[in-house]
Amino acid sequence: MLFIDGFLLLILAIAMGLPVAVDMTCQEGEWPAFFFSMAFTAFVGMALIFGNQLDGWPVLRTRQAFLLTATSWLLVALFAALPLHYCSLRLSVTDGVFESVSGITTTGATVLRGLDHTSRAILIWRAMLQWLGGAGIIVTALTLLPVLRIGGMQLFRLENSDKLDSGQPRVSYLAWKLLTIYALLTTILAVTLTLAGMTPLEALCHAMSSLSTGGFSTSDQSLGHFGEAARWICVLGMVLGSLTFSRYVQPWRRDGWALFEDSQLRWFLICAAVFSLLITFWNWAVGDMGVYEAFSHSAFNVVSILSTTGFHSIDYDAWGGFAQITFFVLAFIGGCTGSAAGGIKIFRYEVLFAMTAVHIRRLIHPHGVFPIDFNRIQVSEPVLRSVLGFVMLYFICLATLGSLLTLCGLDAISGLSGAASALGNVGPGLGRLIGPSGSYHEISDPAKWLFAGGMLLGRLELAPLLILSSRLFWRG
Repeated sequence: MLFIDGFLLLILAIAMGLPVAVDMTCQEGEWPAFFFSMAFTAFVGMALIFGNQLDGWPVLRTRQAFLLTATSWLLVALFAALPLHYCSLRLSVTDGVFESVSGITTTGATVLRGLDHTSRAILIWRAMLQWLGGAGIIVTALTLLPVLRIGGMQLFRLENSDKLDSGQPRVSYLAWKLLTIYALLTTILAVTLTLAGMTPLEALCHAMSSLSTGGFSTSDQSLGHFGEAARWICVLGMVLGSLTFSRYVQPWRRDGWALFEDSQLRWFLICAAVFSLLITFWNWAVGDMGVYEAFSHSAFNVVSILSTTGFHSIDYDAWGGFAQITFFVLAFIGGCTGSAAGGIKIFRYEVLFAMTAVHIRRLIHPHGVFPIDFNRIQVSEPVLRSVLGFVMLYFICLATLGSLLTLCGLDAISGLSGAASALGNVGPGLGRLIGPSGSYHEISDPAKWLFAGGMLLGRLELAPLLILSSRLFWRG
């Protein structure tokens, strides 16, 4: 387990080399902070690797897999905060950890202000954190979480990966393919954004943020700072990042593309279209917008929140009560399983709605047999219980986190919407403080630590962190 943690820290240290190269080119004086952070991270990573050498591929049991999932994300988030703490911004430990956790979990909540004048090395580092976090959660969701039976993820168990110790060759091969497609899509988005008028660095940062469904921008105005063409390209990137990435691999293995056979894709697009039209009608009928302007801003912001990206093109918090409630609801939906998006996920809603339909049918036909299926796969009873348990635990965590945030001084709207945003890895909440036009800079340090914990909790699908507090886990 520590061997793999060290390997991940080594990857993080190598990633710090890009901000160093950018700063040496731009001469903005940030390279020492990144260079020494890189050296220290590499030293710790190599120490963990050489201090825990193994013969062959490491064998992980279920308990070790839980520990690896939790410790790897915590370690990466902490070491990623080092350059943010020592750079010219001189962020406090709290702010540095908050920003790095927000980045690595692809949440997009930020404590920074004045992004338009922030050095390019820091901007590229924030975008890279989200890009790495998006890649990490895709691999984690498709390899570790199904084996750990978290929230019904057994449905997405891969071939030959029922056990970690017997499925590593298959998992490694698939992970390499996923990362290749992830990098290719990022490159395509960056090129098209450059053609749409962004500078190369802005294009790369927004390509990374949109595909990872992260939401960090290079401007305080987010995508409102850029043209309409760039916004529509980012919409495409957010949609691509919200779909199940294993479906992208399947055309390489069989004839045809199974992506369009995925019911999650259909429901995600239906949700995006329906809510976009509803908000468009609201802005046209109640607000002072033309039809196309209303549709352009509504569709962008709906896809942004539905995909848990957190970009904004305008202050939608000022659109009125109906829009605020709609965006609050969207924060609970999320993207498809096996994607970079957060939230409860589309497939769990499909299972819950199917269970509701079966319950109604059984009221009419008490002795009827009504199997539940997902993508033509029959859902077993353990998976149904797992989905129910996850959703129940999700809302318990939401209520608990929201209550704790109000104890830290946040108002009820900010506390509840902030808790939903953190657990769903959305980014902006509602209200003046943490809304799309606000920043998390003004909230207290205890609240920031709670937000950071909520981001990690939601990103890891609750169980890997919560289970560490169980005595049964440590006794077993």
